[in-house]
Amino acid sequence: MNVERLAAADDEELRILELVRSGRQRIRAELAKTIVGQAEAVEQLLISLFAGGHCLITGAPGLAKTLLVKSIAQVFHLKFQRIQFTPDLMPADITGTEILEQDEAGRRQMAFVKGPIFANVLLADEINRTPPKTQAALLEAMQEHQVTAAGTRYALEEPFFVLATQNPIEMEGTYPLPEAQLDRFMFNVVIDYLSEDDEVAVVARTTSSAPAPIEALYTGVDVEQIHALVRKVPVAEDVVRYAVRLAAASRPKQPGTPDFINEWVSWGAGLRAAQYLILGGKARALLSGRASVTWDDVRALAAPVLRHRILINYRAEAAGQSVENIIQRLLETVKDA
Repeated sequence: MNVERLAAADDEELRILELVRSGRQRIRAELAKTIVGQAEAVEQLLISLFAGGHCLITGAPGLAKTLLVKSIAQVFHLKFQRIQFTPDLMPADITGTEILEQDEAGRRQMAFVKGPIFANVLLADEINRTPPKTQAALLEAMQEHQVTAAGTRYALEEPFFVLATQNPIEMEGTYPLPEAQLDRFMFNVVIDYLSEDDEVAVVARTTSSAPAPIEALYTGVDVEQIHALVRKVPVAEDVVRYAVRLAAASRPKQPGTPDFINEWVSWGAGLRAAQYLILGGKARALLSGRASVTWDDVRALAAPVLRHRILINYRAEAAGQSVENIIQRLLETVKDA
């Protein structure tokens, strides 16, 4: 199948298709001005951005999580806001609040002052450092792309992405995200330490001259059109069925569930996992210049989609099993045909 068949005859859709096909290397070239390595994390963030999903980013301090998100926002010429989550942060600090204003005639009225959530790319830094009440302030925005304050709904600017970071160490005094909110993140992207050569490059670069400015390659309108184009990528029923079987196999005490899942997993992935496997697969195919989703696309995205949706039990921990190990065994167990 020819990739051009994805787009209608209209010139604007063809332009967006070409932007996506040629954009992968151009984006990497721009991000390379500030980011060294982390190719897999960058790839997964781009896929979620093109698919219109939110991302949870997990990594130790000092691995450039914030810089990476800010750099991606600059490449796409999107409004960027950062919130540092702390134990005393309140929901109104995120969404905004009403204040009493007085006009020139002396009349007083309530006016809504928008919070930092009114952005295109919202970096929720160390989201597990704030209590559940404040974490929940993001739920409506992530799902409905709107904020409700004093009974009035305020639409958020499109496109809208929440990229939340959390620190896997120093868990004392933190508030783990509830499963309902974790499920709204398309991916859980893990950022690990760099290789020695990459660390040398980072140290040399950051202790010399300032990096070159990042050039914007896309606009917010382009991103919205990419979202529509991604959904037009065809996918065979067999591939959809494979994604559904993969997600279903992670649920314990269900017909056909593998024995190791029943033994080691307390809770498995829901329907959103299969949806995100296919939607992410469509974006991955488009970024790779292909016209349809393959089983390899689904397999490549299994870890970021499933790692925050599978809850392991104490028996798995006692046996030295991690979520990553369990996902790998799932991929070996669930056949694609």
